[in-house]
Amino acid sequence: MNEAASWPGPTALNCVQMLCECKALKQSYRKRLTDKQSNPMPTITHLFRPDIADLEPYVPIVPLDVLAEQLGIPVEQIVKLDANENPYGPAPRALAALAHEPYYAIYPDPQHRHLRAALSRYTGQPAERILCGTGADELIDLLMRLFLQPGDAVIDCPPTFGMYSFDTAINAGRLVQVPRRADFALDIAAIAAAAHATGAKMLFIASPNNPTGNATSRADIVRLLSLPLLVVVDEAYIEFAPELSVTPLVGQYENLAVLRTFSKWAGLAGLRIGYGMLPDAVAAQLWKIKQPYNVNLAALVAALASLEDAEHLPQTVARIVGERERLAVGLRELPWLHVYPSRANFVLCRVTHGDAAQIKQALDKQAFWCATIASPTCVTASGSV
Repeated sequence: MNEAASWPGPTALNCVQMLCECKALKQSYRKRLTDKQSNPMPTITHLFRPDIADLEPYVPIVPLDVLAEQLGIPVEQIVKLDANENPYGPAPRALAALAHEPYYAIYPDPQHRHLRAALSRYTGQPAERILCGTGADELIDLLMRLFLQPGDAVIDCPPTFGMYSFDTAINAGRLVQVPRRADFALDIAAIAAAAHATGAKMLFIASPNNPTGNATSRADIVRLLSLPLLVVVDEAYIEFAPELSVTPLVGQYENLAVLRTFSKWAGLAGLRIGYGMLPDAVAAQLWKIKQPYNVNLAALVAALASLEDAEHLPQTVARIVGERERLAVGLRELPWLHVYPSRANFVLCRVTHGDAAQIKQALDKQAFWCATIASPTCVTASGSV
């Protein structure tokens, strides 16, 4: 008997099954289409931290090549004095070390052993208290991560470096601002009152201060160390006023941390390398939370070579200080400017007659790039022209 002829069912059943499946697929497709139209794709913006969503972005300095492109002129024609950088660049030994480093394909030492040993010799602090970072900015953030819970207070003394307030917001802290006096000195009594009233955990002091150029005396910092909070002294510009450093006090006070950078005096701003000198207990905790390879090999190599260049960089610092004073003398001849004394590598001027923003715009057109600060009547310029 023909088996195909005696088995008439499967073909018909298969056809019916296929028709049913097609009908089911069609219904499923229509349902998905209807659901998509009535229920659009889910969004995630409502999952953002509200404080971050409302945060004003930090406005960084425009890079030199971008600035040249915007102005339509060669880079060499721009006089860039708006970021307090070292116009003379890195030490020759640092450039040579960068050129001859053979191991850029290998991850860097996560503990920065050689650089910390050199920094220990340079600062007089034991290597165990030294932690390196991607600029001092990373260390500001790490310290806040260690100390702050949402709503904890941080005391800031404007006008000053904008990263203190910016990082406070990122870390869900509460910013308590104690403005400086008319001469930009710290208001010690007001800081103490704010610390006791708010229970602040941290106080940031830039000395010399950016953007005003004045430094805080060691005696005033010692007074502030009696407060029940962490005092972070940012010595980004201390090589221009080394006698004012409070680095020797680190370890004597359990609540003093000092931050420094290679950006200003060593001309390594583009490589992002800084370091902190910290109380032992603080250093031990920060080692837990820093990224393993937070400082790139090029930065480590250049920073180490800079410390070994005992001739070039001190001469560069002296040259910048001399140019700062020469610039200040020239600016004081302008009757519409008040020039503030500076211990950093820049000069702050108050425009007493006219508008600082208009003056800056006029200088921009001449490819002379300076900065204005929060006060619309003040401009700053690096000390070497």
